[in-house]
This record gives sequence, structure tokens and C-alpha cells, in this order.
Amino acid sequence: MTSALVVIPSRMAATRLPQKPLADIAGKPMIVRVLEQALAADIGPVTVACDDQRILEAVRDHGGNAVLTRPDHESGSDRIHEAARLVDPDGRHDVILNLQGDVPLIEPAAIRAAFAPLADPEVQIGTIMTEIRTEEDRQDPSFVKAVVTAIAGARYRALYFTRATAPTGPGPLFQHIGVYAYRRSALDRFVSLPPSPLEQREKLEQLRALEAGMRIDVSLVDSAPMDVNTPQDLERARKALAGL
Repeated sequence: MTSALVVIPSRMAATRLPQKPLADIAGKPMIVRVLEQALAADIGPVTVACDDQRILEAVRDHGGNAVLTRPDHESGSDRIHEAARLVDPDGRHDVILNLQGDVPLIEPAAIRAAFAPLADPEVQIGTIMTEIRTEEDRQDPSFVKAVVTAIAGARYRALYFTRATAPTGPGPLFQHIGVYAYRRSALDRFVSLPPSPLEQREKLEQLRALEAGMRIDVSLVDSAPMDVNTPQDLERARKALAGL
């Protein structure tokens, strides 16, 4: 592999937390906090793919790279695909890593872990998961479960993703974390596919890849980054960063 191109999709139209990418966290916009964590992962250049001039200016004001993309994309995958063509039209980077723009506390090691499965040429998409520690979270459909089989060490192969509590029986359950490292060819194929039946039923985009026969391998990580979706989430992120 060469280095990855890390793309952070960011859009302004959040309903639960208006202007979410620009929300201040310890003196910097949230999108800049995510950008800094991506740079610290040190797997390649980082670009924010945004739909609003204000996001672009905030990133550039803090020394980051950003590109404007179409406002009508249906998913982050579509947005990063457009950004990759704009930023790297010659295809110098053979991996595109999709990092959500609302995880300001994600650890650089977790970002690197999503990239790691692509060292195996058979793997088309890499991602990450963490063990679910409480019974409440095991039952919570907002905690997406990765149903996997072990390969070696902390690496697993994805068999399915679900909002149900699965698999049944004794043993750990794993929460999937939505960071994806795509081979360039896999991303091209993925965005060309129509939404799949299980994707539409579970409301989980990654099932489109599995239904199309694409291989997803998953790295197990210790930490689970907190998504910032509500004012309450934002306050928790501010307190966490203020304590560092």
C-alpha cells in the first residue's frame, strides 16, 4: 500500500445540533478537532470534504485542507468519492479513508487501525469495532453490532452488521465504529451500486458492500469515540478536552 488519503465528510445541515461542524470545542471548531486527530494518525494527507463555504474557511483558517463538494450527496461515501477525484485526480493514493466529522475525541491509533486490514490484498474495506461492556448497550439498537469471525490477533472478518443484539449465546458483542478505509477501486464500485435490500432494512450503508460480495475486515480497538450529535454530547466533548 501507499499512504491513504484521509477525507472527512462534513455538512452543515444537522438538525439536532445546528451548524455542528463549527461548534466550539476548547477554542477550535469541532471539524478542526477531528482534522487534528486525523493528522496525528499520520497515514497520509487529510482533506475535509464540505458543502458550505463557512466550513471550508474554518478549516483553512486553522491551516487545514478543504474542498467544496456538491450539497446534494446522499451519503458520506458519495461525498468522499467526489472529494477524492477533486483532490487526487491522478489516483496517487490507492486508499481513501472516510473519517466522520463529528468524532473530535477519536484516538489516532483507532484511525490507523481502520487502515491496517488493507495490508492483506484480499481485503477491500477496513473498519474498526470495540467490545460492548454493558448490558444496556448490548440491547441498544443505536449501537450497531459487528458480527465477525476471528482471523488473527485483533483482526476479524465481517460477516454481518446489525442493530439487533447479535450474535446470540455466550460471548462478547462488538460495537461497529463507522470509520472506513476503502481501496480506491472498492470505493468506485461501492458508490456505483444501488442501495441494497438489507441496507435499506437495517439502515446500515456497509451492508451494501457485503451484499455485493465485497470483503470487509475489522480491527478490534480499545476505545470507542463519542459521536457529537446533540447539545449534551457537545458539552461532554468540551469537558473531556478541557480536562486534557
